[in-house]
Amino acid sequence: MRMNVKPIDSVPDRVNEIRMLTAKIVNQEILPNEKALWGWRRQAGAGQAERDKAHRLREKIKAKVKQAGLWAPHLPQEYGGAGLSFLEHAYMNEIMAYAVGAAALFGVVAPNSGNQKILLKYGSEEQKKKWLLPTIEDGMESGFSMTEPDQPGSDPRSLKTTARRDGDEWVINGRKWFTSNGKRADFFIVMCRTEDGEDASATSSGRMTQIIVPADTPGVNIARSVPVWGHEGHHCEIFYDDVRVPVENQLGGRGSGHQAAQDRLGAGRVYHCMNCIGQMWRAFDLMVERSMSRQVHGGLLESKQFIQGFIADSYIDLQAARLMTLNCAAKMESGADARTDISAIKVFVPAAYHRVVDRAIQVWGGAGVSSDLPLADMYQGARVLRLADGPDEVHKILIAKNILKHYHNGESWDFAA
Repeated sequence: MRMNVKPIDSVPDRVNEIRMLTAKIVNQEILPNEKALWGWRRQAGAGQAERDKAHRLREKIKAKVKQAGLWAPHLPQEYGGAGLSFLEHAYMNEIMAYAVGAAALFGVVAPNSGNQKILLKYGSEEQKKKWLLPTIEDGMESGFSMTEPDQPGSDPRSLKTTARRDGDEWVINGRKWFTSNGKRADFFIVMCRTEDGEDASATSSGRMTQIIVPADTPGVNIARSVPVWGHEGHHCEIFYDDVRVPVENQLGGRGSGHQAAQDRLGAGRVYHCMNCIGQMWRAFDLMVERSMSRQVHGGLLESKQFIQGFIADSYIDLQAARLMTLNCAAKMESGADARTDISAIKVFVPAAYHRVVDRAIQVWGGAGVSSDLPLADMYQGARVLRLADGPDEVHKILIAKNILKHYHNGESWDFAA
């Protein structure tokens, strides 16, 4: 199945160019080769020959992505990226995400991509040379170490990991888990509550600071990989035990960590939602395709009103999610206050994604939960996103608070703004 992508009259020519170029690579290079690219990971007894073949194929596709000028859309051109604007990147994501694993073939790999954005904004020139450029050019891997097992991940201000100033060093102590890319990372960006002689307790959110910690620093103890959905991955539990790093490893000004985290997560939420839309699009196509070909109880599935309801409800979910997210992205591009919109899409889109994939699985029956289709992985991913980047409940509270603030100021809400 090919993704049906046509130019959009209401967007700039550059956006359409990016969408069409991305769709060409997805349709011609990735979709026909999905099993060769990624399927070997699920094959019992898959050997080095399959791995080597997949590697060669990935490199071939990456070369075509670079030739098209689409490599690393999140990075500026001076750092080897495509230099896309926020909105251009958002439009690109919905096309990229249609294919399993396509983002990696376009140079967008979490958590490196998010860490690269933080290093670009908050890193010194020396830090960019030492930590940013190697992740772009030399295959250096990074991890993001913020979440803690005993503190609510929805409130970074509650984190207990501390960094105490001792001369020209920060001394870090704490326990983190769900540290992304923990097994492969060459360095971590660690969210700490910074302390010094002037403020030994450092209890305010203004004391949160992000610090670069090389993975081989004494005292960095990777305790385990945290299984997700029963599978070992790259999210790790890490103990930081009197870890000493130079003061110059501090990212940005002392106390800038909370804002840096919000910068990272705010944009990431929009990209995640556009990824959801691309995956919903794929699930929708798979569902409709199945309904048109599967004979059951004397007729095609498409003739059954239950299935027609699935198609209609999924169309509504997908269109609403897409338009909400693009509206939010446009606000962010313009510099407008998009906090309420970000929270709204963070709640609505993963839930809509979950519903659409659930219906597609139901239409496909047993095949839907097998590894022959991408639907099972989509279903799990959709459920995770209702927790990742802040649980739904916290975002609903933020939406209500923002709306009530306007009304308390004597204004009603302007839905057209």
